[in-house]
Amino acid sequence: MHYPADAALLARLRAGEQQAYRELVSTYQGAMRAVAIAIAGSRFADEVVQDAWLAVVRNLAGFEQRSSLKTWLLTITANTAKSRLKSSRREILLDDLPAPHGTIGAERFAADGHWLTPPAAWHEDSPEALLAEEQLRECLEHTLGSLSELQSSVLLLRERQGLELEEICNLLDVSLSNVRVLLHRARLKVFATLEHYEETGQC
Repeated sequence: MHYPADAALLARLRAGEQQAYRELVSTYQGAMRAVAIAIAGSRFADEVVQDAWLAVVRNLAGFEQRSSLKTWLLTITANTAKSRLKSSRREILLDDLPAPHGTIGAERFAADGHWLTPPAAWHEDSPEALLAEEQLRECLEHTLGSLSELQSSVLLLRERQGLELEEICNLLDVSLSNVRVLLHRARLKVFATLEHYEETGQC
C-alpha cells in the first residue's frame, strides 16, 4: 500500500534535509516515547527512543512504504524496546496507583466511552474551553501521572495519536481484552477528574 501523505516527507528525509528530520521528531517523538514506556518502562524509555531513532536513520533508505511512516517508526521503537528487555519480559499490571478521586462506575458510560449523563454544567463549556484552563490542565496532568505506565501509554496512543486498538495490541504485545481494560480504566479516571472539577472547581 502506498501512503501519499508520507511520500513528500520521505523524499526530503532521503535528501538529507535537516528541517524534515526536525518535523519527523516533533511529530512522532511523543508516540515513540509512549511505546517505549509501555514496553520497557520509563527508566529505559529515553535510551530506547534514542536507539530507535538511530535505527530509523540507518534504515530509511530501505523503507518500502508497505506501512505508514508512523507505523514503521512505532514498530522500530517497539522492537528496540523488546530487545532491551529480551531477558525479562514485563508483567502486565492492571492494578495501579489510585487516582486523586478514585474512579467512577462504568455504568455511567456508554459502550463507546462517552457519558450517558454528562458531568454537571458540561453543556456550559466545551471540552476545549475547559482544557484551556490552567488549573484543570494541572488536575489532568496529576491524574495522568497517577496511571500506570502501561495505562497512560495506551491512553496516549489511542486518544492523542489515534491508533486503532488492534495496532496498539500489535505494538505492545498485549491482548485486545487487556488493551480495552487499560484504556477503559484510564478513561474512567480522567472522566472522574473532569467531573470533580466541574462540580467543585478544584482538583
